[in-house]
Amino acid sequence: MIDRSEILEVATDLSLAPEVVEKDYVLAWLLAGIYRNEELAGAWTFKGGTCLKKCYFETYRFSEDLDFTIAAEAQMNDGFLRGAFTQVAEALYDEIGLEISVDRLRFDVYRNKRNGLSCEGRIYYRGPLRRSSDPARVKLDLTVDEVLVLPPVERQVGHPYSDMPKGGITARCYAYEEVFAEKVRALAERSRPRDLYDVINLFRNGEFRPAAHAVLNVLRSKCAFKRIEVPTFASLAGATDELRGDWQAMLGHQLPMLPPFESYWAALPEFFDWLQGGAPTAEPSTAPIAAEEIVFRPAVGTLRRQGLAGSSYLEIIRFAASNHLCVDLGYQRSIRRIEPYSLRRTQVGDILLYAIKTDTGEPRSYRLDRIESAQATSQAFTPRYAVELTPTETGPIQPAARSAGSSVIRRTQPIRSSARASAFQAHGPTFIYQCGVCGRKFERKTSDSTLRPHKTEQGWPCSGRTGWLVGTRYQ
Repeated sequence: MIDRSEILEVATDLSLAPEVVEKDYVLAWLLAGIYRNEELAGAWTFKGGTCLKKCYFETYRFSEDLDFTIAAEAQMNDGFLRGAFTQVAEALYDEIGLEISVDRLRFDVYRNKRNGLSCEGRIYYRGPLRRSSDPARVKLDLTVDEVLVLPPVERQVGHPYSDMPKGGITARCYAYEEVFAEKVRALAERSRPRDLYDVINLFRNGEFRPAAHAVLNVLRSKCAFKRIEVPTFASLAGATDELRGDWQAMLGHQLPMLPPFESYWAALPEFFDWLQGGAPTAEPSTAPIAAEEIVFRPAVGTLRRQGLAGSSYLEIIRFAASNHLCVDLGYQRSIRRIEPYSLRRTQVGDILLYAIKTDTGEPRSYRLDRIESAQATSQAFTPRYAVELTPTETGPIQPAARSAGSSVIRRTQPIRSSARASAFQAHGPTFIYQCGVCGRKFERKTSDSTLRPHKTEQGWPCSGRTGWLVGTRYQ
């Protein structure tokens, strides 16, 4: 298990409570434990906001719960769940020293309003913070009677901490279009701020935005199963006051800076117009780039672990960029308010932050190693260029093939550990590393950042021996 100081450093970088960061750390290891358990691995499909954070976009709101749809109804009982999570707890303690209170495991199984089985679980733990008070907890939401429209996908779990296991962590997840549609359906059913936040963030992410009809087809099946109407902007109009009133209380602790509610609510009409087949909004063009520069998108935490000056400010800048918030940047003993857009690497190895000065609209580049401070503000901006600051997501988001027909999940046989291991080797992730000196990219089947002697793309010998993880591709 990582040291307490690493949690505190990340929390300081992101202006978050250490307990929030610690839980993010524990969530990844719980996913590792679940998907290494042969009885759970083939029957549990990960979904929800935490799935977005851990398996699709590392720069995202921090989340607190683990939500799963379970294909094996026989697993939905207290005895089985206690036994399975006792095994998970023992395995995680042996591997990293994470303490899960087995005697406090709690699973409340009940019949939901559709008369299907659901379960609310509680897992209490002592993580790197080693608090002397009562252990922290993770909430599990488990459901059997959910409709899965698209086949599940296996995704790499984001874990920007120093104890990422060799080979990484993987999880069986909802396809991207299915997570997107679930969030729209949830916004219609329960009107919670986090659902509005998720829907608009997914819509704004033009790089990975799926086809509108793919999301709408899944949404229609989800709503039909729940026996509700497909939502429209008009149908949500009555929820404005409730969402605004809960915006701070339900979302503020998950974010370094809470964006203004109005900027998210105002984007809903455009989102629904897109969803229903309206004319697509023109995406901003890429910001101008010098011939000797390349766009640089290292994975979360990579530069900090390599000790690069200024890297501790990068994640707060990335968060602000993905949320369309201006940043107060400390640079050369003054504060400049900027709109952040991208990182660039020069031929000589400098890393530049490309931005626009908010007050003048002038483009500026700031050397990362000379940044003295960075603070996300509550001032929103409308992007003039494509935002390319977030790291490449944790795996490729490919359009999911629709299954032959929508159906409620039924029992399936668990995947044996040996079968999963061989399948992972044959069809699992390919890690893409970029040389820290010349920018050349290399592909690896294991998460090994060591580079062999190589030449630049121009044919010159390169002295770089360490690469940064900039992406992951699945076959």
